[in-house]
Amino acid sequence: MNLRKKVMNKFAIKFTNKVSDFMASYFECIDVSKTYAKGQTALRSVSFEIPMHGVFSLIGRNGAGKTTLVRILATELMPTSGKVFIDDIDIIREPDSIRRRIAIIPQEARAISWLTPMQTVTTFLLYRGIRYSEAKARAKEVLADLGLASVADRMNRMLSGGQKRKVLVAALVASDADILFMDEPTTGLDPISRSELWDILSDLKKEKFIFLTTHYLEEAERLSDRIGILDQGEMKAIGTMSDLRSMVPKKYSISLVDKENGNIEIENNGSVIKVGSRIFVDENEAYVIARDLINRNIRFSINPVSLEDIYYSIAKKEIAGGESVQD
Repeated sequence: MNLRKKVMNKFAIKFTNKVSDFMASYFECIDVSKTYAKGQTALRSVSFEIPMHGVFSLIGRNGAGKTTLVRILATELMPTSGKVFIDDIDIIREPDSIRRRIAIIPQEARAISWLTPMQTVTTFLLYRGIRYSEAKARAKEVLADLGLASVADRMNRMLSGGQKRKVLVAALVASDADILFMDEPTTGLDPISRSELWDILSDLKKEKFIFLTTHYLEEAERLSDRIGILDQGEMKAIGTMSDLRSMVPKKYSISLVDKENGNIEIENNGSVIKVGSRIFVDENEAYVIARDLINRNIRFSINPVSLEDIYYSIAKKEIAGGESVQD
């Protein structure tokens, strides 16, 4: 942090709309651990530094510690040990100094059934200290932007699951917060509602920093500028998709789309590709196998490894050469 400040002061860099990582505000997490009263350890010396712009997605299996970490970073929960800084502010010791910039949708959050979307958003803004007239105007504008104007005065209990989630997102968007925490916001949504919310978040991340937890790996891959993999309370990896791909031994996957030929032997140590499965290969192996399949008029696809492949590899389930994984 100090080195970055010295460099920025030396060249008199002016901040403008978070143009780049170099000029962004930063989240710095140092050796954060959390052990609950009954002895359950949720986090083990978690450390990372990320620029606060775009979307950061935290992925991991149930019980990995994602919600605990989000609650600590959002100043809702004290860690057992460790420090967290935002722009050099120690938010563990001085939480009130940063809370104005933070808003959160907890995993268990639900739109109150007897309120309307307009009342929900307006009440949330009033709670944050915004004047009633301004709160109502913001609520009306944001609900319209999110496609909820037609149901703004309808009871939340009458809305679809996707609309209820949008109401919660609307409250965050309308707030004066520039750091938004969303703990598995699309859980339980149908594919169409989930896709609509993805579009909203893609637009929202241009103006605010979104810290997202999800167990939908496709969601993380599509939305994220950076991704963290949390497993058993430890941060196993963090970075862009390119960074994460560099951490696995095999960079490509080959899949058969030719259902007429069944299982096919390939020139890769006698391995067999089955229809509907994938084989992981490096660049040289990909060239040899692809040439063989083309010469035999067998249809196939070849792609960089996905986030799902990377996740299982880094979470101690190694992608081995020639090993097929069923889709």
